[in-house]
Amino acid sequence: MGKAINRRRFLQSSLAGAVTATSLGATLGNAIAAPRTSADDRILVIVELSGGNDGLNSVVPYGDDAYYRHRPTIGIKPEDVLKLDDHYGLNPGMLGFERLWQSGDLAIVHGCGYANPSYSHFNSMAYWHTATPNGGDEYGWVGRLADALAPNPTPDLLINIDSAQSLAVKSRLHTPVVFDDPDRFQRKGFRQQRELLDAVGDTTADNASARYLNAVALSARSASARIRQAWAEYSTPIDYGIAPIDLPKVAACIAHGMPTRLYYVAFRNNAFDTHVQQPALHRRLLSYACDGIHGFIRDMQRIGYGDKVAVLVFSEFGRRVPENSNLGTDHGSANVMFLAGKPVIGGHYGLPPSLTDLVSGDNLQFTVDFRRVYATAIEGWLQSHKAQEVLKGSFESLAVFA
Repeated sequence: MGKAINRRRFLQSSLAGAVTATSLGATLGNAIAAPRTSADDRILVIVELSGGNDGLNSVVPYGDDAYYRHRPTIGIKPEDVLKLDDHYGLNPGMLGFERLWQSGDLAIVHGCGYANPSYSHFNSMAYWHTATPNGGDEYGWVGRLADALAPNPTPDLLINIDSAQSLAVKSRLHTPVVFDDPDRFQRKGFRQQRELLDAVGDTTADNASARYLNAVALSARSASARIRQAWAEYSTPIDYGIAPIDLPKVAACIAHGMPTRLYYVAFRNNAFDTHVQQPALHRRLLSYACDGIHGFIRDMQRIGYGDKVAVLVFSEFGRRVPENSNLGTDHGSANVMFLAGKPVIGGHYGLPPSLTDLVSGDNLQFTVDFRRVYATAIEGWLQSHKAQEVLKGSFESLAVFA
């Protein structure tokens, strides 16, 4: 147990050693953060790094000689890492996260995973999406969270920005708004069909099924109009980098005053599946993600939502500890997760896995059940006491939020 120092307070975490996070709040300009008036105003944004991000080359244990014994070629040299302390540094592509760390707005959770891990993208992502490792569920954990937050169908409570709906947002009660391009988010049809399409949404039909389907259609049509308007009105001076993983679209919805409390975005196409020639590609991918998240958090502060938005970042698994013969890394187990934003108490959390006491030959032993991080977002941030119901079990949250 040790203490992480940040701009707000001393906190006690589960990582041995002292970590310092220096305030650089001035770098965020003169934006005035809105007061945190109610837990009902809080927004959670989940960012998925699909493909299995290499946690060891993201948060680099450069102070551990075992790291370089396992990775003699692709290991990031001490002089190249963005040093956080005398043991850990960030990948040089993670400048956005370095800035968040320096301002005390980044929490790193080490050793996240689950027992008997799957190394299949499909299976493991399903476990993370449903929060049911080695099992399954019809609904996603974000969808179940939406049901817990609002026990009655609520328009626009949940937005998934992607070309297809994620299992994570599948809900029993709520219909997620799913879109990719706001300018094209509308029902298409031939001119001859226009009158019929415009009529869909009539909720006075004779039977309950028709009324339900028409209500869903009406809600979708209304949401598409609002989102197109939000995107058309949105502009920002903030630099999100060159591949912002759809976070400006989230910012546009928030700035427009959408009532959405849960947003889900993904880095698509298994981008982080770095089996071959990893170093340059991984650094570039991390720069895209970290610049985008840093820009988004700055933008939230600019529009007065700095204290109302938190970001959770995860990937479906980590990579194996040793480098492979193709100068990449193969599917592994335990990984790091991140929580970011002005409400976060920055620092290290969780017990870092040993690099010498490996499991299954060359894998990290998980030390933190990933559902504890979900529980932290549910209870610590959204202030909902339904984490046990949502996650179908009791998972102790981390002291990441004040």
